[in-house]
Amino acid sequence: MLGAGAGGGFPQWNCGCPGCRAVRDGSRPTRPRTQSSIAVSADRTTWFLVNASPDLRSQIEATPALQPRSGRESPIAAVLLTDAELDHTMGLLLLREGPGIELHASDASVETLTGGTGFLPTLERYTAVDRRRVVPGETVALGEGLSYRAFDVPTVKKKRFADDAARSSSTVGAASDVGRVVGYRLTDTASGRVAVYLPGVQEITPAVHDELAAADVVLVDGTTWTDDEMIRLDLASKTARDMGHMAVDGPDGSLAVLAGLPAERKIYVHINNTNPMLLEDSPEYATVVARGAEIATDGLEVEV
Repeated sequence: MLGAGAGGGFPQWNCGCPGCRAVRDGSRPTRPRTQSSIAVSADRTTWFLVNASPDLRSQIEATPALQPRSGRESPIAAVLLTDAELDHTMGLLLLREGPGIELHASDASVETLTGGTGFLPTLERYTAVDRRRVVPGETVALGEGLSYRAFDVPTVKKKRFADDAARSSSTVGAASDVGRVVGYRLTDTASGRVAVYLPGVQEITPAVHDELAAADVVLVDGTTWTDDEMIRLDLASKTARDMGHMAVDGPDGSLAVLAGLPAERKIYVHINNTNPMLLEDSPEYATVVARGAEIATDGLEVEV
């Protein structure tokens, strides 16, 4: 677990919410977190990043397995994107000093990264980008001993880089949005054991539930505790759902879904700085633990 926080990290630079204050002044038990990303390996030698956060340099420095063993030969073989959000892609620019980047991304993500921002063309001026098309439902080998299969995660989150009509007409399940957000089913091909990484989900549809139910370990979006959390704290005008995320609490929240899954470990990732479950003396933290789930921290290692 390179980064367990949501966009902005924990604490967020411009936030004085109770959690951010606590992590700065040490007044309550909690731990800082960088922005969301994981590294995956079948042999602890070759590593694959899922998302590349703006904090990638510090994450590599905190993770010896990802550091060069000699010269400038990095053990990082490729980057897989779940979407084109800045907090999941800005770290790609930090990899520009290497000889090239193998980038696995859906058509929708590539369209965004080559659209209004010009992000991907800018990166390609510095280093070679070997684009690998991510197609939901298609199994792809990752080196020796590891494979992935992406699955579509429907979203009503508005497109940031599109014409006004497209941005205002997003609908869950719209054909044009397939692959705009994906989760990854990561499989150890020797043992057949599976981890699902799903840092962004606003609704656990039957299809998404099937992916979670068939996994040995699930790492799931834990952005906010309640849907109106940011509004109640007077920090934003959007609900969690408006931002493409599902609240943890409530009868229809993700915690209720996780409690019914057979997975051996259920771990919350992509946790926003406003989420009270980050405070280890809070009733929200106790509720998560009592329901058999975990709250990820940077540096957490999960063996599947």
